[in-house]
Amino acid sequence: MTGSQSAEELLAEARKAFFVMFGFVALVWALQLANWADGYGMDRSFGIVPMEPARLPDVFVAPFLHLNWQHLEANSGPLFVFGFLAAHRGVYRFLALTVLVAVCSGLAVWFFQGSGSLTVGASGLVFGYFGYVVVRGLFDRRLLDILIGVVMAASFAYLLTVAVPGTPGVSWLAHLGGLVGGVLGAWLLRDRSGGGRKRAVESEPGPAGVPALPEQGGGPRADLHKELGDLGLL
Repeated sequence: MTGSQSAEELLAEARKAFFVMFGFVALVWALQLANWADGYGMDRSFGIVPMEPARLPDVFVAPFLHLNWQHLEANSGPLFVFGFLAAHRGVYRFLALTVLVAVCSGLAVWFFQGSGSLTVGASGLVFGYFGYVVVRGLFDRRLLDILIGVVMAASFAYLLTVAVPGTPGVSWLAHLGGLVGGVLGAWLLRDRSGGGRKRAVESEPGPAGVPALPEQGGGPRADLHKELGDLGLL
């Protein structure tokens, strides 16, 4: 694979990720408009109700619904940013991650949330994407993704304070379940080829009886420089 082809593929995936997340957020806003017009009846019909077997499938619907416009506005920015970062390496892997995070977040609420509660909102997905972005580089062995994860963890560490008990009106279980789902997704959906691009290493034949020495310059740092160069950042 040539450098220009690699850059084109990376940029193509980034474009797809942008449009996927734009459509995702637009869908959530469209559902909010319909939900608001219905007097938030969709929340009552499709929110997660703990330990109600008939409401178990709602784990797939509840992340798209919100309690009010302020709730939606608070989730939209982080949803787009972390969703884009989670999707830019591959949209199909991102879709599988979304299902996994929704299930983990929803089941945490369904099993352990207090009885009589109703839970909706995309914050479980936000925490799942956040966890995925932070640790993905470690499992894929991509130095660029590790750096992105470190920056995101340092910049948004305050999110973790909402994933613990004590915040009134906030389902910390949905957040914690989503976070666990994101980390689990980073492991299950990891790049099993060993991470980064595998490059053939050629060597010059040495003198008789002396083993050939491979060319130098590989490793994570070289992969990072190659990837940044492909994207025109170096």
